[in-house]
Amino acid sequence: MQIAVLTFEGFNELDSFVAAAILNRMKPQGWAAHITSPSARVTSMNGVTVERQKPLEFAQEADAVLIGSGILTREIAADADLLARIRLDPTRQLIGAQCSGTLLLAKLGLIGDLPACTDLTTKPWVIEAGVTVIDAPFVAHGNVATAGGCLASQYLAAWMIARGSSLHDAEQALHYVAPVGEKTEYVARAVGAVAPYLEPAVPVA
Repeated sequence: MQIAVLTFEGFNELDSFVAAAILNRMKPQGWAAHITSPSARVTSMNGVTVERQKPLEFAQEADAVLIGSGILTREIAADADLLARIRLDPTRQLIGAQCSGTLLLAKLGLIGDLPACTDLTTKPWVIEAGVTVIDAPFVAHGNVATAGGCLASQYLAAWMIARGSSLHDAEQALHYVAPVGEKTEYVARAVGAVAPYLEPAVPVA
């Protein structure tokens, strides 16, 4: 499973790095999550500059795509040329978005009138884009999932692992990163958030 973690200028580190780190717990099974950006380097909302691992066009060929949030998402959502470079196919890809990344999904026409999750700051913009926003940390419809809140990264990663491999593998990945002394409760909470949305049960890849 090759995963593009879309990471734009002004990105939120928690979205891109937490999800990528959890997904890369699946490296022994051949998985790889790549920081995927439109430019060779991108700088986070807190001034952390990273080099991309894959160009933006990699998203088209990836098995799965995660779209993180950032402080410049509204500008990105208004950039028709940039959006045209993001070609996704929910019939064959698992696609997830977090916080303001949900706005990009909406602009790409991948949500429609389905309910979605986002953060409180982005909520009015997503509603303005014609999307119904629900007060929940995670929701999925088929191969498309959205999450709200920086620490909802774990839910997107768990859903993607469960859909692409197994729920057991998702639990193992979460157990590794969970705080000591709270692992059982942490895993149970995350699984409780994503388990209702794991149909179809057949892995995508």
